[in-house]
Order: sequence, then C-alpha cells, then structure tokens
Amino acid sequence: MTDTVLNHARIVDPVSGKEHLGAVLIRDGLIAEIAAKPYPAGEFDSGVIDLKGAVVAPGLVDLRAFIGEPGEEHRETFRSASEAAAAGGVTTIVMQPNTSPAIDEPAVVDFVLRRARDTGLVRIHPAAALTKGLAGREMTEFGLLKAAGAVAVTDGDRPVKNAQVMRRALAYAGMVDMPVIHHVEDPDLVGEGCATEGEFATRLGLPGVPHAAETIMLERDIRLVKLVGGRYHAGLVSCRESLEVLRRAKEEGLPVTAGVSINHLTLNETDIGSYRTFLKLSPPLRHEEERLALVEAVASGLIDVIVSDHNPQDVEQKRLPFAEAAPGAIGLETMLAAGMRLVEAGQITLARLIAAMSTGPADILGLPAGRLGRGQAADLFVLDPEEPWVVEAAALHSRSKNTPFDEARMSGRVKLTMVAGRFVHAYR
Repeated sequence: MTDTVLNHARIVDPVSGKEHLGAVLIRDGLIAEIAAKPYPAGEFDSGVIDLKGAVVAPGLVDLRAFIGEPGEEHRETFRSASEAAAAGGVTTIVMQPNTSPAIDEPAVVDFVLRRARDTGLVRIHPAAALTKGLAGREMTEFGLLKAAGAVAVTDGDRPVKNAQVMRRALAYAGMVDMPVIHHVEDPDLVGEGCATEGEFATRLGLPGVPHAAETIMLERDIRLVKLVGGRYHAGLVSCRESLEVLRRAKEEGLPVTAGVSINHLTLNETDIGSYRTFLKLSPPLRHEEERLALVEAVASGLIDVIVSDHNPQDVEQKRLPFAEAAPGAIGLETMLAAGMRLVEAGQITLARLIAAMSTGPADILGLPAGRLGRGQAADLFVLDPEEPWVVEAAALHSRSKNTPFDEARMSGRVKLTMVAGRFVHAYR
C-alpha cells in the first residue's frame, strides 16, 4: 500500500479532549505518524490530501445497530448498513442479535463474521443473544459465543423480565469477561404504550409509557450487579430518573455504563407532530427537559456512549396508525451530523461528542478502536463541520428509509472515511 497523508488537518483527540492543526501519515493500513504541524509542500511526492482545516478523528463505533442478515435482508444487509455507516463516519458496527435465526449459537456468530467480512465495508462485530431464541428464559453459552467472536451478550430490544435469569447471566458473563447489554424497559409497564405518559400523549390520544417502566428495570439490574458483579451496560437511558440511578451506581464504584440514542439527544416528544411514525421509538421520545438532562449527562461523562439505535423498518411496518406502527428509526448515516447540532449549540464539545461515539464504546467492549495514535489501525473519518446539507431519505444508503430527520437541515458532512487505511467513503 502507498502512503497517504492527510495534511492541514484539524486533528481531534477524543482521549485528551485536545485538538491541533497538523497531519496524519498512514502507511500499510496503520497510522505511522501524527504530526504536530502540517507537512511542508514537497515533502511527499504523492498521496497527499490537503484537508484545508477539516476535522480528522477516529472512526465512530456504533454500539447498537440492527442489521437484517440473516433472515431479514429486505430491511438491511451488511453491504447497505456498511455503506450507510461509512457515509456517517462509522467504521465499526456492533450488530444486535435480533436476526432470523437469532445469533444465539457459535455457528451463527461464525456465519455473521464471514458474511460481514466478505460483503461489508466497515468492521462488523456481532453481539450474541443473552438467552436462547431471545425468549428470556434460558441462557446461551456465553463462553462458546465469545470464543466464536461475539463481543457482548444482549437480547437487543427485548428486556429480560426474569430477575433470576439476569442474575445468572451477570454472574456467568463476569466469569468469561463479557459485558451484558440490557434494554431497560419493563414490558408489563410499557404495555400498549407508544408515547411518553403525560399531557402530550393525552392530547394525541396515544397510550402512555411511564418513566417507571425504565427506572424500575434499571434499579433491578443495578441491584443485581451489586449482588453478583459482572460488567453491565444499560443500552438506552432516556429520562432524568434513570440518570439518578446511574449516578448512584457509579458513585458506589459498580462496573456500570450506559448509552443514549442520538434521537433522544436531539429530538423530543413534540417532534412526533401529526403522528409521524418514523419518530415512534422504544423508549419513546421524552419531554424537552428530559432531553436537556440527557445532553448534560453526556457532556459530564455520566452517560458513556451515544448510539445510533439504527433500526430499519420497511414501508409496510411504518405506514400504519401511530399506535400500530413498528418502533425504530435508521441512524447510522445521520448520527454524527445530528450530534453536531449539540456542538453548534455549545452544549457539548466536539471532542466529547466523538469520544462518546468512539472511545467510549470501544473501551466498553475492549476493541482496539476509537483512538488516534501511532500503530493504531487507520480507521478514521474526515469531517467538514460547517458544510450545510439537507437529509433526503431517498438518498440515504440504508435499504429502509425510516429516518426521523427527513428534510432536516444539518451542518457537518463526512467527506472521507477510511478503514485500515482503505477509503470506504468519499463525498465530493
């Protein structure tokens, strides 16, 4: 491979939180040098890209994304998901096990890894099912799944109701050193609810979901972690009460982390408007005060990870009355751009935003990603933070088009994405 030089780059280091104008030298798929200042003209004969002050940062690691293979390729494939990811600066995807069949056996893990390697553009790691068939009753073989290549155990968007099963899962996962990722919603309290319980849901005539549906499940899990140990990650938190639970757990030194979706950081319940089903999510969008509390929690580090919560749904599942439509929205391609709204508003620094989308999830899973340093794989993206653009659903790379940001005005366009020094996306 020839050398590639990203010159006159605004290099953002999410680990130190610092940035400087310099250059990145890429050789044989690795970062060979991060220069403290741009290289002078003529130092390299070829392979020099003048970024003119555009941002260079480590590729994003999306800890929560659904991909349809195997079984639901009409919603998303490894190829389409990786094209969307590359266009959004995401170089590593952690895919959910909610496939058909579920990723609950080593053979399925092996299939996913081989298929993703052969057809994908970015790195794709499977999270294995926590329970067989995602049924919430019988644990899978965590040790065998890890040996096959799974990076975590989770039942995706299905909560484990049985506290004894969760207790055993935490204990067993601790023995094999795998993080347990859990969707913290009590399904009985959620019931038929599809919007946050309160005045807005009542006005729309929609059944509500109380905050307690989330906090009760999170409280239970934290107590189980305190009882038996194990690394625990709350997949999505979305309300202020959950932040208090999380804060207490961290103050006690428990091995607990949490994530939040970009949707809950940049949208609130009023964006549902006239029953826009692309904004039907699980958990549902919250009040504006809750959104601001979540943003503050990310900025302070209380929330460790921002995810896309990429969940493609086809037209038949969304073109229904709001209460009957399937929850979920695509987000791989728009996660970073939506996050730039928070940076522009002065609510979070660019370095912290990128850390929550790269270093944070990589550290939770123990992946060699999310950092810029000599010897690191050249997984990175180039961002023009000031370029305006409008989201056009039809132009997005995902097979499904259920974006909550359709026709939204964004500022910040990913211009280049590299994986192991190879260009996987370029926008002109």
